[in-house]
Amino acid sequence: MSAHVVYVLECADGSLYTGYTTDLERRVREHNAGDGAKYTRGRTPVELQYTERFDSKSAAMSREYEIKQLTRQQKERLVSLE
Repeated sequence: MSAHVVYVLECADGSLYTGYTTDLERRVREHNAGDGAKYTRGRTPVELQYTERFDSKSAAMSREYEIKQLTRQQKERLVSLE
């Protein structure tokens, strides 16, 4: 399995958060515990909506940046494809 994961979470307020990790389960737990990104701290619980796996960190980080540049509507379409 690929070690580098880009993920999209849906926060309790309906917003979408995109991040990168090498341990998806741990990272989602951290977000829900309030120990994740500053953005998600006041928006728990979060729910995993989408993932993409990569063989290299650089590829994953590039894709994370691409997703973060998408509009809300484009992100919703991406998430609905899974």
